[in-house]
Amino acid sequence: MEYKDRIKDLRTNAGLSQMQLAKKINVSQSAVAKWELGKTEPTASAIIALAEFFDETTDYILGLTD
Repeated sequence: MEYKDRIKDLRTNAGLSQMQLAKKINVSQSAVAKWELGKTEPTASAIIALAEFFDETTDYILGLTD
C-alpha cells in the first residue's frame, strides 16, 4: 500500500476530515488532499507529525511495513 492510501485510510478510520487532520498536524487542507491524491509527497516533518498523531511508525506511513 502506498503512502497516499495509508494516509487516507488512517484519516478516515479516525473519522477525521482532511481539514481536521490538517489542523491537527499544522498543514493546509490542500496539502492533505494532494498527498491523498498522490500529487505531492509529504515532507519529512509532515511524515513525522502523521506518525506521531496516528501512533504509527514512519515506515508504516510510507508504506514500507505493514
